[in-house]
Amino acid sequence: MKSLQKLAKAQKRRFYTLYGIAFFISVVIVLQAFFIVSIIDDLFLYNGTLQENIGLIICLLAVLLLRVLLSYYHRDIGTKMAATVKQDFRKRLLQVYSEQTLLAAYHGQSGKKVSVLLDAVDEIGPFFRQYVPQKILSSIVPIVILIVIFTQNVYSGLIIIVTAPFIPIFMIIIGGATQKKSEEQLDRLAAFSGRFLDTVQGLVSLKLFGRAKQYRNVIKQSSLDFRDSTMNILKIAFTSSLMLEFISMLSIGLVALELGLRLVVFDSISFFAAFFILLLVPEFYSSLKELGSAFHAGRSSVGASEKVEEQLQQSSEQRKTWGQLPLKEGPLSLALHDTSFSYGDTGFQLQPISVKVKSNSQVAIVGKSGSGKTTLLHIIAGLLQPNEGSVNVNGQNRDEVREEEWFKQISYITQHPYLFSGTMAENIALGVEATQAEIEEAATKAGISSLIDSFENGYETQIGEGGRGLSGGEKQRVALARAFLKKPALILFDEPTTGLDLYTEQKLQAAINELSKTSTIITVAHRLQSIVQADDVFFLEHGRLVANGTHQQLIEQCSEYKKLFSNREKGEQK
Repeated sequence: MKSLQKLAKAQKRRFYTLYGIAFFISVVIVLQAFFIVSIIDDLFLYNGTLQENIGLIICLLAVLLLRVLLSYYHRDIGTKMAATVKQDFRKRLLQVYSEQTLLAAYHGQSGKKVSVLLDAVDEIGPFFRQYVPQKILSSIVPIVILIVIFTQNVYSGLIIIVTAPFIPIFMIIIGGATQKKSEEQLDRLAAFSGRFLDTVQGLVSLKLFGRAKQYRNVIKQSSLDFRDSTMNILKIAFTSSLMLEFISMLSIGLVALELGLRLVVFDSISFFAAFFILLLVPEFYSSLKELGSAFHAGRSSVGASEKVEEQLQQSSEQRKTWGQLPLKEGPLSLALHDTSFSYGDTGFQLQPISVKVKSNSQVAIVGKSGSGKTTLLHIIAGLLQPNEGSVNVNGQNRDEVREEEWFKQISYITQHPYLFSGTMAENIALGVEATQAEIEEAATKAGISSLIDSFENGYETQIGEGGRGLSGGEKQRVALARAFLKKPALILFDEPTTGLDLYTEQKLQAAINELSKTSTIITVAHRLQSIVQADDVFFLEHGRLVANGTHQQLIEQCSEYKKLFSNREKGEQK
């Protein structure tokens, strides 16, 4: 709760304005009770008329209106504080998510991350919207009311002092249980969100393998668990409200009994003073009771904030750090110096690699499945941070280069390029400011312009999320069009022709050859045609760089490489 309190105090202007408004509200409450008592005292005890009390009635109406306005602005400030904090948390989460390494980005369920970003952050709001304003209000209003009551009747004030502490004691007892149950609820919600999103994304596979019914039961159970955890919180909330009402009513009853005895039996207090106190006492306990309800919401927010902070901490530890130096100008060249990587203690390990990539050259990364080809490509792209060694760009350590400058220089085309829901033009111009003519030129070079022209709406044709409606080869050519439009110095391909027919593969290969005239090309390759054309071939086996050189050199000098490609040539001939 201390961390949330610091965030509240950080908004100094709003925080101290809440104190000012709370003081004026306490004064207004006292004036409201005073005017009500004065009017009733004059009308019923001294036989006054409405005309004689019209001034007091107008003052009472003005005080009631002022109280409404002050209460509204008090709540409005709390709402704005909550909005500011939630916006800040979401910005921080998006920032750390965007800066995570590829390995960290794939860690955990997407649905769970979305749940933290949306639901957990929303749960923080009540702390600033309800608890902070009410805490400030309850720290001022009861004190002012108690001082006024002591000026009228000391014994009533003493009764209040004795009974009032029961409310915060009960709040502390209930608050601990509320925070624990709130954390359990958020865990259940995150599990439910993650499983639901995973199931929706893999629905086709589940149908094909006959597992849809089983996963439906999994989602059902997750939903029931979330329901049960929510009901447990509601039980605590209702119990809390009942006990707070009981304590406050009992305390008000004790004060009323004391005032009744003094007024009727002992005749030691005036009607004005007794009625005045009797109007103020419910306001005193109402303020504390509302703090109890707000405290319940505040403890739920604390549980949510701990989940968010935990996610921020984990994500921050998994971030790739970049420097602030500009990238040196000139043709882009790469050098890996004893670069290694490991997926944990028991995972795959890429052994130290030292190689150089000349500018405007073609490099092929070759090896059996699981040899570390894609891992090496991710390290070169800057998506994975090496455990040891370095990646140098134009003679400087890439870790010292500004992130945005590095990614301006590269394009990465995977086996399954992601296309967003939007128009064809928007997907081609992803991240690049370009004219329509430039987009069309890039599409032509990528060999996809004829397909786009065949659509009724051309470049304004809407495609589904993930490229629904396009084949694998068409998605690849859209990704190539992005590269032609961006004109990067380095283009990375991860097995771009896998699973494509011969015609589409030839189209893609022609586009890659066109790109190689102005860019350095690094390709994870299986096809012999791509490998033969490469200026340099990196041959990996079990995470180790066995050899590098031209295809012909490796055939002559490396028996493992020759064995691999003798088998591959036989397979391609078949």
